[in-house]
Amino acid sequence: MTSFSFNYGPRLRAAPGAAADIAGLLAADDLLFVTDGGVRGLGLCDSALAGLAAAGRRVTIFDAVEADPSAATVLACVEAGRAAGAGAVIGFGGGSPMDVAKVAAYLLGSGDALDSIYGVEQATGRGLPLVLVPTTAGTGSEATPISVITVGATEKKGVNSAALYADWAVLDPTLTYGLPPHVTAATGVDAMVHAIEAFTSVRLKNPISDALAKEALRLLAGNLRTAVNDGGDTAARGAMLLGAYLAGVAFANAPVGGVHALAYPLGGHFHVPHGLSNALMLPHVLGHNMAAALDLYAELAPIVDPRLTGLGRQGQAQGLVEALSAIAADCGLPSRLRAVGVEAGDLDLLAAEAMKQQRLIVNNPCPIEQHHARTLYAAAL
Repeated sequence: MTSFSFNYGPRLRAAPGAAADIAGLLAADDLLFVTDGGVRGLGLCDSALAGLAAAGRRVTIFDAVEADPSAATVLACVEAGRAAGAGAVIGFGGGSPMDVAKVAAYLLGSGDALDSIYGVEQATGRGLPLVLVPTTAGTGSEATPISVITVGATEKKGVNSAALYADWAVLDPTLTYGLPPHVTAATGVDAMVHAIEAFTSVRLKNPISDALAKEALRLLAGNLRTAVNDGGDTAARGAMLLGAYLAGVAFANAPVGGVHALAYPLGGHFHVPHGLSNALMLPHVLGHNMAAALDLYAELAPIVDPRLTGLGRQGQAQGLVEALSAIAADCGLPSRLRAVGVEAGDLDLLAAEAMKQQRLIVNNPCPIEQHHARTLYAAAL
C-alpha cells in the first residue's frame, strides 16, 4: 500500500428542500448569511431565510459578493459579521459566496489577518461554525478547504487549509432548477475538470480520491446534457450536485493542475466565468499531458462515453478529449478564446500570469513552462 492521508471534509445533508432546515445544523443564535445579489434576487435564499426566522435565529445578510471576489469584499464581510456578533456563518450560492464565507468564518473565529493565510496550511487557527449551501453544481467549494480570492486588480491567491472546511454541506437540487443553461453547462464542465485533474494529480493522487473522482465523472458526464436541456429534471439536478460534491472531495485531497492554472488568468484579466475558462482550456491541456497521462485518460474514457470501451489505450485517451469537447459543444459553450474577447496580443500576458499558479502546476502530469502555456493559449485562440 502506498502511504497517503485523506480528509472526507464536511458532514453532508442531501435532499430536495434541505435548505429550509439549516437551523438544525447550527447552535448559534446570531448568524452571518453570505450570498450575492443575483442569488438573493432570484429568491433562492427565501426558503433558507424563512426556516432560520421560524427557528428564532437572528440573521445578518451580506449579499455584496461579486464574481471573482476581492480581498476587500472578504474584509467587508468579516466586518459585517463582527458588527453582528455572529456566532456562525452560512455560505449560500455559487463558488464566490462560498469562498468568501469560508475565509470570513475562519477570520472571525481565529482573529488572524487575511494577508497571513494565503498559501497552503497557513491558516492554523479555528474558525466559526460554517454551513455551505451550493446553488450551482460545479465548483465543489462546499466540499473543499480552498478559497480563491482576487488580490489587487487581477491576481488570484488561494487559501488552502483544513481550517477552512465547513462543518456541514447541504445539497438541495431545488435550488438549481432556475439556473440558465449556459451556467449549468459551464459549472458542470468545471466539476468534470475537478474529477479529471484529481484523478491525474501527480502529487497526492490516492485510491480514495480516485474512486470518488471516477464516480463524480460518471454522474456528471451522464447527466449534464439533461440538466442543461431540462433544468427542472430533479434526478439530473441531484446527480449533478452530488457529482460536483464528490469531485470537490476528490480534488481537496488530490489537487487540480494545469487546466485550472491556465483558466485563472482568463478570469482575472477577462472576467471569464471560471467554469467556462476551464472548458476553453481543457482539450488543449489534456493534449499537452497526453504522453504522461495516457493510461489514466484511457481509464476515464469509457466513463464519459461507453462507446470507447473497446478501443486501444491511445484511441480511448484521444476519445476522452473528443467526448469532453462534444459535451461542451452540445451544451452550447464556446470553444475558442476569441469568443470571450482574448486576442493574439494577449497571449504573452496570459502565459506570464499562468506561471503564478505554481501551487497548481506542480500537480500537473507533466511540466508546464511559460512557453508551453503560450502555445496552449494560442491553440485555444
